[in-house]
Amino acid sequence: MIVEKILSPKGNSDALPRALVFDSYFDEYRGVIVFVKMVDGKIRKDEKIEFVLGKTKTNALEVGYFAPNLVSKESLTTGEIGYIVTGAKDIRQTGVGDTITTQNSQVLPLPGYSKPKSMVFFGMYPKTSKEIVKLKESLNKLSLNDASLTFSDEYSNFLGSGFRVGFLGLLHADIIKERLKQEEGVDLLLTMPQVLYKKEGDQMLEPYMKLTIYTPSIYVGSVMTVCQKRKGKLIDLSYFKDNSVLQYDAPYSMLIQGLSSELKSASAGFASIDYELTDYRVANLVNLEIRINDIPIDVLSELSYKEDVMYIAREKVKKLKESLPRQQFRQIIQAFVEGQIVAREEIPPFRKDVLAKMSGGDRTRKDKLLDKQKKGKEKMISVARVTLPQEVLFSMIDKS
Repeated sequence: MIVEKILSPKGNSDALPRALVFDSYFDEYRGVIVFVKMVDGKIRKDEKIEFVLGKTKTNALEVGYFAPNLVSKESLTTGEIGYIVTGAKDIRQTGVGDTITTQNSQVLPLPGYSKPKSMVFFGMYPKTSKEIVKLKESLNKLSLNDASLTFSDEYSNFLGSGFRVGFLGLLHADIIKERLKQEEGVDLLLTMPQVLYKKEGDQMLEPYMKLTIYTPSIYVGSVMTVCQKRKGKLIDLSYFKDNSVLQYDAPYSMLIQGLSSELKSASAGFASIDYELTDYRVANLVNLEIRINDIPIDVLSELSYKEDVMYIAREKVKKLKESLPRQQFRQIIQAFVEGQIVAREEIPPFRKDVLAKMSGGDRTRKDKLLDKQKKGKEKMISVARVTLPQEVLFSMIDKS
């Protein structure tokens, strides 16, 4: 029977109130509305409430349940799931995972949730400097409804003023980018994604994840080959009829470097993944710097594994050669590691035939024209600005 299989919620209805916040959104008329699970006690309408971890104090302007729309009632009691209208003007004051109680109540916060942390970072720049204020206002507006979206000022020697924006993952980043474009009308330039590394003394630490892969059993061999190539360590493998579940311990950076798309290819599109961040570990990383005509392109620089950096450098300059538009001047693309050039490509300039209109004349006159053209090209290199279209940046990103 349902009553026997699904037990009633545990909790103490006579204890001080404790409600776990599991979601929230911002309403421009009523402020932040939080979704809660009542674990202990009762919270009444118009009662003075407090967020235990965030220390935010406010009033429960309205409480109720979902049916599926918001339906108000006089109180939320132990075991119920519902909402509380807080009136707060900043969603960051009412974090997911916090515990709500009545003001001046001494209670312990509920376990089970942690504050979402940004794990993928993009540089976000407006296409024109005039739109920097609009971009900041748009990010502020979106952050009212998304506490996991973080941003701070950033300056690029190549792109100018912009913002370093943190996301939960690549999907989160793609959603925010589309919302900025469609809802706010902001045209953006995005740099390459970077994970959150830590530095302790002379050592660099990188985040690791527990990766779970669900795939039909016939693709297990192909999936294992991909994960092994991507520095994954097999933890567990189990079979359920014709399907299998693989668990790996792997660097989180692999996820933003195309792991998902490789797994899709290896499994004919049938593999799906889930991941959980675990800890930080020491990594042997070096900085890979890209220069075009000796101009450092900071938005293309990245930290790479020392054992992989030579291959990545060659692939990156090769891809840039294929993607960059041809100019009237020569473009020299170089990859530097620890001050040494490790890869180089060159894009030749358009060549104008300055001798086309000459119907005759001796060789000396022709050589003078060619020499004049050569000097003009050299001057153009010294004053020309390297252009980096958004399509080039996209070509450098392995989408997962």
